Amino acid sequence: MFRRRTQEAPENPPEVVKPGGKGRPTPKRSEAQRKRLQPITAPPANRKEAYRKMREKQAAERVKMREGMARGEERYLLKRDKGPVRRLARDYVDSRRTIASYLMYILFAIIAVSLLPIPAAQIFGLFAPPLLLAVVFVEGFMISSGVKRLAAAKYPDENLKGVGLYAALRAMQIRRLRQPRPQVQVGQKPS
Repeated sequence: MFRRRTQEAPENPPEVVKPGGKGRPTPKRSEAQRKRLQPITAPPANRKEAYRKMREKQAAERVKMREGMARGEERYLLKRDKGPVRRLARDYVDSRRTIASYLMYILFAIIAVSLLPIPAAQIFGLFAPPLLLAVVFVEGFMISSGVKRLAAAKYPDENLKGVGLYAALRAMQIRRLRQPRPQVQVGQKPS
């Protein structure tokens, strides 16, 4: 007699997104387990092989850390290099040329000149190193006070302890050998 009309179900029902939900359907258990599986590797046959695998893994981690430190990534830096104040000090030093960074080259040249059998060159070799060290000391003091002033203005709430000495010692290093590597070019303003 009376027949009920059946409603046709829509082909793609709209997905109801629960507020505060994850925005995607929960995966099936088999999919989650498949994703979690790691490739099975045979356990080491003996102690020697276990140590070899461990050393290889540690060596790979050290290479990764060394590369990250050279790039200046914060998580790979040593404790003495971490923080925004130390980054500012590094950038401040790396953005300028200093006599201190050429100290080793200059001292080598002075020694080479003092070996000449000329009395004036020998006297020069006698008096030049102490004068050069005095100049480097004054330059280090100026860099230290400049970094402290800049850091105090830019980061008033940070701990500035030791940042001046950190900058002065970095200025004495040869630019190519500095770790972490310089992130700014010479003449560029520190960030």
